[in-house]
Amino acid sequence: MSAAAGVRTLSVLRKFKPFGLTVETIDGNPERSDLHEKYAYFLFSPEITRDRNNASEYEAASASCDSSDHEIFIRGNQIIWSAGSRVHRRYTASSPIVMACWCRMETLPEPTLCVLQVETLTMYRPSGEVVRLPLTHSISSIWSLPFGLLLQRASDGLCPFTASNPSLCTSDLSRINREHGAIPQYDYSSHCSAGCSVESELSITASHFILKHPLQEPQVIIVEERGKPSIMNDLDEKIIWTGETIPLVASYNKGKMQHCIWRIDRVVYNSETKAACLRDHAHSPDDLSKQFCFHKIWQGKKSPAQASKVFSATDGDGMPIICFLLQEQKCLFSVRLQTGERFTDIFYDVKPEMSWSVPAIAAAPVVVTRPRVKVSLLQFSDVLVINKEKDILLYSGRQCFCKYTWPINIQLGVNLGHPTCLGQATIGVELKVTGLADAVDGRVNLILENGQMFRCNLQTRPSSSLVNDCITALAEGLHPTFYSQFVVMLWGDGDPTSLAKADIHINSEWESFTNVIMAMCKRLGFNSSANSDTTQSSWEFLIQSQYHLKYSSRHFFSGFSIGSIHELKDFKSTITCNLAEQSRETSFCVQFLTEALDALHAVYENYKLDNLRKGDINLLVSLLLGVATSLGESNYVDHYIRDFPVLLLESRIFQPASIPRMPPCLFRWLQACLRNGSNFANCDDLPPLLRRDGSLVVDFSRKIVSFYSLLMGSERVGRKLSSGVYCNLAEGSAYNNEQVVVLAMVAETFGLQQMDQLPAGISLPLRHALDKCRESPPDDWPAAAYMLVGREDLALISLGSFIKCRKRELTSENNLVAFSSPYLLNVRSVTIPSSSLDKIGVNSNKMDDVDTIDGSVPDGMEHVFSSSTQMRFGHDLRLHEVRRLLCSARPVPLQSSASSNSSEQDMQQAHLWQLAHRTTALPLGRGAFTLATTCTFMTEALVVPKLVLAGHLPSQHNATVNLDPTMRNLAEHRSWPEFHNGVAAGLRLAPVQGKISRTWIVYNKPEEPNATHAGILLALGLRGHLRVLIMTDVYQYLSQQHDITTVGILLGVAASFRGTMDPAISKMLYVHVPSRHPASFPELELPTVVQSAALLAIGLLYEGSAHPLAMDILLGEIGRRSSGDSVLEREGYAVAAGFALGLVCLGRGLDASGHMGSCVEQLFRYIYGSRKPYRMMDDTLVNVDVTSPGATVALALMFLKTESEVVASRLLIPQTCFDLQYVRPDFLMLRVIARNLIMWKNICPSQAWINSQIPEIVKNSPVYLNVEFMDNDDADIGALAQAFVNILTAACVLLGLKYAGSRNAEAQELLYDHAIYLLYEIKPLSGSNKNIYPTGLVQHVDRGTLETCLHIIVLSLSVVMAGSGHLQTFRLLKFLRGRTVDGQMNYGFQMAVSLAIGFLFLGGGMHTFSTGNTSIAALLIALYPRLPVGPHDNRCHLQAFRHLYVLATEARCVQTIDVDTGLSVYTPLEVTIREAEYHTETTFCEVTPCILPEHSLLKSVHVCGPRYWPQEINLLPDDKQWLDAGGRINPFSGQTIYVKRKVGACSYVDDPIGCQSLLSRVMYKQVFDIHSINAPRSKGDNGQPGVFKVDQLVSTFSANPSLIAFSRFCCDNLWTSSSDADFRDFCAQMLFDCMSKDRPGLLQVYLSLYTIILSMCEQATSNNILFSDTLFLSSLKVALAYNEALVNGLLNHSTGVIQSTFLASLGRRIEDILVSWSGASGHLLKYLADGKCPFEDMAKDLRSTLLLSCYLQWFEIPSSSIVQSAVSKIKVKAVIPSVPFLHMLLPATHINALSLIYKLLVPNTVK
Repeated sequence: MSAAAGVRTLSVLRKFKPFGLTVETIDGNPERSDLHEKYAYFLFSPEITRDRNNASEYEAASASCDSSDHEIFIRGNQIIWSAGSRVHRRYTASSPIVMACWCRMETLPEPTLCVLQVETLTMYRPSGEVVRLPLTHSISSIWSLPFGLLLQRASDGLCPFTASNPSLCTSDLSRINREHGAIPQYDYSSHCSAGCSVESELSITASHFILKHPLQEPQVIIVEERGKPSIMNDLDEKIIWTGETIPLVASYNKGKMQHCIWRIDRVVYNSETKAACLRDHAHSPDDLSKQFCFHKIWQGKKSPAQASKVFSATDGDGMPIICFLLQEQKCLFSVRLQTGERFTDIFYDVKPEMSWSVPAIAAAPVVVTRPRVKVSLLQFSDVLVINKEKDILLYSGRQCFCKYTWPINIQLGVNLGHPTCLGQATIGVELKVTGLADAVDGRVNLILENGQMFRCNLQTRPSSSLVNDCITALAEGLHPTFYSQFVVMLWGDGDPTSLAKADIHINSEWESFTNVIMAMCKRLGFNSSANSDTTQSSWEFLIQSQYHLKYSSRHFFSGFSIGSIHELKDFKSTITCNLAEQSRETSFCVQFLTEALDALHAVYENYKLDNLRKGDINLLVSLLLGVATSLGESNYVDHYIRDFPVLLLESRIFQPASIPRMPPCLFRWLQACLRNGSNFANCDDLPPLLRRDGSLVVDFSRKIVSFYSLLMGSERVGRKLSSGVYCNLAEGSAYNNEQVVVLAMVAETFGLQQMDQLPAGISLPLRHALDKCRESPPDDWPAAAYMLVGREDLALISLGSFIKCRKRELTSENNLVAFSSPYLLNVRSVTIPSSSLDKIGVNSNKMDDVDTIDGSVPDGMEHVFSSSTQMRFGHDLRLHEVRRLLCSARPVPLQSSASSNSSEQDMQQAHLWQLAHRTTALPLGRGAFTLATTCTFMTEALVVPKLVLAGHLPSQHNATVNLDPTMRNLAEHRSWPEFHNGVAAGLRLAPVQGKISRTWIVYNKPEEPNATHAGILLALGLRGHLRVLIMTDVYQYLSQQHDITTVGILLGVAASFRGTMDPAISKMLYVHVPSRHPASFPELELPTVVQSAALLAIGLLYEGSAHPLAMDILLGEIGRRSSGDSVLEREGYAVAAGFALGLVCLGRGLDASGHMGSCVEQLFRYIYGSRKPYRMMDDTLVNVDVTSPGATVALALMFLKTESEVVASRLLIPQTCFDLQYVRPDFLMLRVIARNLIMWKNICPSQAWINSQIPEIVKNSPVYLNVEFMDNDDADIGALAQAFVNILTAACVLLGLKYAGSRNAEAQELLYDHAIYLLYEIKPLSGSNKNIYPTGLVQHVDRGTLETCLHIIVLSLSVVMAGSGHLQTFRLLKFLRGRTVDGQMNYGFQMAVSLAIGFLFLGGGMHTFSTGNTSIAALLIALYPRLPVGPHDNRCHLQAFRHLYVLATEARCVQTIDVDTGLSVYTPLEVTIREAEYHTETTFCEVTPCILPEHSLLKSVHVCGPRYWPQEINLLPDDKQWLDAGGRINPFSGQTIYVKRKVGACSYVDDPIGCQSLLSRVMYKQVFDIHSINAPRSKGDNGQPGVFKVDQLVSTFSANPSLIAFSRFCCDNLWTSSSDADFRDFCAQMLFDCMSKDRPGLLQVYLSLYTIILSMCEQATSNNILFSDTLFLSSLKVALAYNEALVNGLLNHSTGVIQSTFLASLGRRIEDILVSWSGASGHLLKYLADGKCPFEDMAKDLRSTLLLSCYLQWFEIPSSSIVQSAVSKIKVKAVIPSVPFLHMLLPATHINALSLIYKLLVPNTVK
């Protein structure tokens, strides 16, 4: 035992005997010796059985169950649950009981008593529910975990417990609710291959199971050792302890003779792991998505015997420790755990050398030193130990805290009433303690040598709540070293003033506590005075300086070693021993008192918010004043004296600290919160203890701060708010801040009784929240919430549904409606359109188009039109125009003359051929336009619109003109367009219908393969629907040997299995890569398009995996010549391989495996070639014209967004004309794109950034400067012009990728201007050009290059504005589409225009693009800047790749539905996006239907506007496409927000400007004339005039007893004096206001505020002291701040619960009283002039002191030091206007006070 340890005396409660034996005796079964060994019991805390999810039950449990221990007594098959001396429950099992324990299941709110029998596991719930589970295995023991029950399989049969097997799971720690039961989740899918099926044939090999829910099957446990997971099937691994609040398990292995500690994690598996389970165990695995895994975090040395007892405790700093009691070694071995946070959960681990042992023969965890302190989930607990000498020692961590002794006067026979053979012998002398048992909190059973047990209490908890709170505050706020010293002093040995010797009455306990604190203050004062009198030499001062200590520890010179330094220190300590000792003691006292002041000040601020703690706060503030005075904290002293001016009589002179601290002030924080919002309130005004999670001593004020924070819109992350405090929320919906506050009040058990304890001003905002939630609270609130807001009717409904259906998640939708609030019964679907808007949608299928000859022909765009899309674009018929432009199912109109000669027919054919290029390109745009717009029934075939290439002659009665088949190969011309047509038809299918069945796909399969069905397969694959196909179906498609079908199925299946690396799919894809065929493999004739598709499919399948083998294969394919039939498609093959390689290593260029360096070097060889002869696989030199594009895009995707300057700098842009001649211009475009995709953050939508991409050689060229040039420079000028155009296009492509789907105005304007610029360069048009670049490019750049660049820029523009339907962009696209008469408009350009139109109206305006890595890669593939020349051109880029944009789409368009009508309505939204690298947190407004920002950027969406009830949706970042309909993480229920229109407000459709909206109701109020009511009405029977009683009038309108009583006693006409009459009139008006608004709770608030004014008025005119504190003024200022918040709109409602004019008049009245005080100037000058001890000269004039305190409080004048500092600055800046400048320095101070301060302190020369 350490020297600092003290000695305490045990408090013996009684001789212990299980209460179950007493119950048996009462039942008529007397205790017999033969039955004594056949029972078992365990004690536990009543906290375990409380349901924390129900506040009413919590309160009921608190009322019904005292703090006594609960007991579970078991004999045979009987269970007796008792609480103290009262039987609580009785249970009778069907067979003898083996083991029992309390457990909290993961999904159940209340605990469960789990009882193990031989063949059954029975679960008893406190509510009365009983569940019996048959056991398929023999279970030896059960153990409680935070999330379920751990079962250990037995090696042989079981028998009921006997004397040798009495083990029951004791409960030493209180459980937590299911919110804390979650454990970390880890993904072991990449390396875990162990089988984990829970089928009976497989689980028979498992030894341990976890049961999460009574209705679920037990899950096997995975154990991971040395990184290798496997099923835990070791029967020798015996569980000996489990953590009930932390996921830890202790075990003992009999074979290895070792103790172990395991951490339980939750693992997640994927399909690969499931396949591994199938291979390893040949069984069908059960639900493998989530399993539990044991990680061994500690393994002890060999121990021949199992630990007799294992339990958890806490170290001195709160870290958990696991203790093993080893009987053979007679020691207690402790292992300290380290904790951290991972995935917002707490995990545990053990570091080496974090263990120790102490001698012990018995030990138990107890709660003594910090009884009310919790560290995270654990109660702070100590360890009680009996050592070898039979001494009883208390350890706090590894430090021995004290020794316990028996009381000397306790005797067995006399005091305890149980005569024994020992007679009157004392316990402490004759008997020794040999054991400990049944520890619960601070109570434990001590076992004596003779076998007797005595219940003892180790805690001596003070009866004074004030002392108890102060001790708890110090336990939470002090450093463990300081707190240990404090407790030793508080419970000091032999000190008659210690708390242990204090009397029972409260004053004695408080005096003892105060003596300890003040003793430290005296020690500090003595040491300070001693130090001030001691003189020091210069050498001694230097040796003691911190600089010398730091310097000597880092440097030493020859002859001056570290040892000499220590000798010097010893010499110094010898000379100045007393001085050093005093210095250390002073430092200790200062640190102790500083931390104690912070902790006790938090208690003080907490008490200020509780009207019932007035007596305690008067005692506490005196102590705090003494501590602050000793420390010289002048601001603290000033703070306390302002609150309690009477403390001036106790104040004394002190020396202020050099840097005084500002004390936290809750009133100041509450005012700032109401005035500025919780995010702008100063968090320093909150005591640090308040921001600590689980602090009980300031729990009351924490609740108030959290309620205010939530009310003022504080952000909530988990349980923590932005103000730093923690708060719980009850289950239920919350759509505004007031509703969140109500749910928080329910979760924090803060009811109306606690509301009445608050000061009047503090309670006003909370009453405001309750009042505003009364009208329409959500339907899923708990009953306590309805009671809190005064909706007892809804509370009864909620209670009825709770009783009938305890688990709402098990009920059907109809039952939910039946049990919900009444107003939800009116919510039903409405199918009849009632607005003119839907009338447009009804006739939308009929196209009013002059070019249409048959409106009934399906064109694939019939389902685009709906009420949502019509509202999205209003009445301008944009969608109809898009439908007309993208229609390819009808002949196109041709212009013709009256004659029909041969030349006219040739012209018609030529014109029709040009139009055919446009028609064949339309399906690409139509697929984007109709994306996910229709649902097809599984019994219907998919209708594919026709692709009509014919034309009709309107001037010749719509005569049809077909293309002449003899002139061109129409079959070749139609193959790929038909493929695109099929893709467009397949993309129409919406994901709302869920998975498409395999049967439906097979049903739509044609008898003969065709390009249309191939396109459908690709579309289904891009939407993820081909997962339902089995491999035989895929091979049937491949066996058809149809090239386009093969392309579609390869890409579609790979897209559906994207990123999975499925081995079966991988084999199928590699078959189509001939270079991977073995030598003996038969030669296959595979077209190049198939090989290219197979390569990109490999990239999709292995996306983001950085698979080494796939990387090597694809790297080689870039430089390998294709073995296909077309040599011209060689570049396309290399590009496909490059894209595939980029997808495999997408964004992982910096963190992939080690061979990445060689891969990068090889790619640069492909880009630049090599000086040395470097040959390709086919023995030819590297052809950079073939390999460079693929290698460039591969590097771009590999290092996407990595900001790797090294790689980006190697993608060189030529800087000289010579170098420019050797680089193709289109390669420059790819290099610029690649460089900036790597340096992603540098891209910005500005002209300066675009100019920065252009090399100086181009900027200084004549073509750029528009100057004349020599004829011999034509070659250089052409190269410079080509480079300029391609680099400019690359910059525009980058803007399109960076701001895809963002609708960024700056990017849109830049892209539009550049498109117009190139358009003017191609063919000047009428109008003005901005001439942002040089003109005349057409002279040096061919028309085809300019057209290509123009259309690439237009595509980029449409990507930015995707889904927006931007009119300006749409007009540009219409113009480009109409240029068919120009022979330069080939198929590629028409395809670009068609795609651009589709992107602009993506998904009918309901979809847009995202900017994740996968999306950027997909868009880059789709927008690859090499456009095809004709419909069959696949030389440089496979046309099927153009559809990969689907992988980048997101359904981010949100519509609002009126719940009353079921119709889509316009609703204003306030959207807040998070702070990002290139923008701050921004809030902007939208009107639904609208497209929201990306989920990674979106922070919250708030429904605003005066016509609909507000609601707020806060979102968490997530990379998934969370807005896809049907997604489980979709916060908008399928792109929909349901809104409720306010009564009397019309929709924005019917009333766009609000002129038709009327008030919902008009209230007529008759003047409440108190005099007329109390006037004589008639004469009674005795001749006296009758009086109309106010209480009679009130009783006719309300039965509220408080209103009736108030009217009877406060509104009666018996008040006769004038002042009484005024009070009576005020009460009458107040009564009417509370009655008319149904707010009876405001009576107390009105009376309190009225009393404040009355007291201030009397105090200003009277010399009597009417009040001793000024806290009421702080409360009134909070009320005024609430009024300001209403006026300024910081609260959601502009009208408050109390009249704003009334509050404003109170403020003006207080201000008038203080301004008119005649002594304000003189007393304020005295206060400001004295910075050491304020109020010192005014101690004799207490009335003036009170008024001055009120003056300082009301006008918020800071301390004198701050004022003097501000005034000194004014004196320096004399030229600046005085009072305004002073207001800048003291912004919170009132202007009247500032004027007076300036008048008093600023000299006339400055003025």
